Amino acid sequence: MLTEVVKSQRDSGSFIRPPSSESSVPVAMLPTIFVLLAALATASDAALTRRVVCPDGNTVTNEACCALFPVLEDIQANMFDLDEPCGDAAHTALRVAFHDAIGFSNTQPSFGYEIISPSPDTTADHQDSTGADGSIFIFAETELSFGANLGIADAFNLEAPFIAKHNISVADFIQFAGAVSLTECPGTARPTFMFGRVDAKFPAPDGTVPEPFDPVSTILARMADAGFSPAEVVALLASHSIAGADDVDPTISGVPFDSTPSVFDTQFFVETQLRGTIFPGTGGNQGEVESPMHGEIRLLSDSNLARDSATACLWQANVNNQAHMASSFQAAFAKMQVLGQDVSKMVDCSDVIPVPPVLSASAGRAFLPPGTSMNDIEQACAETPFPTLPTAPGPQETVAEIPQDPATDGQCQDDGEGCTPDVLGLA
Repeated sequence: MLTEVVKSQRDSGSFIRPPSSESSVPVAMLPTIFVLLAALATASDAALTRRVVCPDGNTVTNEACCALFPVLEDIQANMFDLDEPCGDAAHTALRVAFHDAIGFSNTQPSFGYEIISPSPDTTADHQDSTGADGSIFIFAETELSFGANLGIADAFNLEAPFIAKHNISVADFIQFAGAVSLTECPGTARPTFMFGRVDAKFPAPDGTVPEPFDPVSTILARMADAGFSPAEVVALLASHSIAGADDVDPTISGVPFDSTPSVFDTQFFVETQLRGTIFPGTGGNQGEVESPMHGEIRLLSDSNLARDSATACLWQANVNNQAHMASSFQAAFAKMQVLGQDVSKMVDCSDVIPVPPVLSASAGRAFLPPGTSMNDIEQACAETPFPTLPTAPGPQETVAEIPQDPATDGQCQDDGEGCTPDVLGLA
């Protein structure tokens, strides 16, 4: 700030007068004065961004964020690091962060709102919204019975012991673990994190989470009602780059959506554009279509979004454009994480979130899987051609299953049975 003032005054001539016989400042001293003024400006700016030292020695810009370091150290050591890097635990934590947050609507009273009786200071009813409020765990016996939340019991079993141990809201824990999960995966942009979510008082209704068999128009309408544009929908689906399916085909689990499920790269957007030729399991399952490789599963919704005129060019824009994919996802994920919350009452604790592993330029370069060629690309964007990509050498491969984390097994069942609030440490 002071630097700007000095520059403004200097440029306007109002700070330093031309030297004269009456001047009390020798010309030779002027460079020294400017150096001192710059030093004062730097000190002033530093004072404005003074950091707080937490009891454990970490530093943050806001003292409230100190409460997150014990949580961070615990989940890094005992929830994520026991797993493969960017493995099943990270994928599970990321999935539940979305499923909890998306239970929100800007318009429909039946989607994420509860009408409350008139408050003392108003004659009109007011509304409390769900969203990123922990309802998916707090009311797991209800929400886990919804078809779209099949498999979220894994997340409850994984995270419940940590929620019970740490004194932060269920809502904050779910979104914090989701943000930290991304830092386990090379290629992600460092997530932001707002702290101070209020926990849910009621469950989100059924129908808020899009299903893999929903038409594109239905998915986009549901997401628009939660506040997301088609571009942001596609951006959020970059999460499928580090994900797999456990329940789409009941005969197999840990089946990746692309050939590099432990790396946040653009292969997901490449491989969903390839012609499907095979099912990884039994086939004929609702919400599944053929994929281009053994061991890889493709959701009907992903296939349709990659080919629909409303989203095809947005989809293709991610191909071999790591920076675009990472930054677009970062922004959409940050927006998703605060749905239904009053951000003005929250604290920015982004400086607690670790820096993700760097993905080198060569490792992030998109390619066609062995045995495929550009002739297998099903061009859908009418505006620009699909980027020309090299084919990886070698024979056709089978994508390995994602090893399942044993911590995802527990008393909470897929239908919500056993997923009780007391397991979370709630009365």
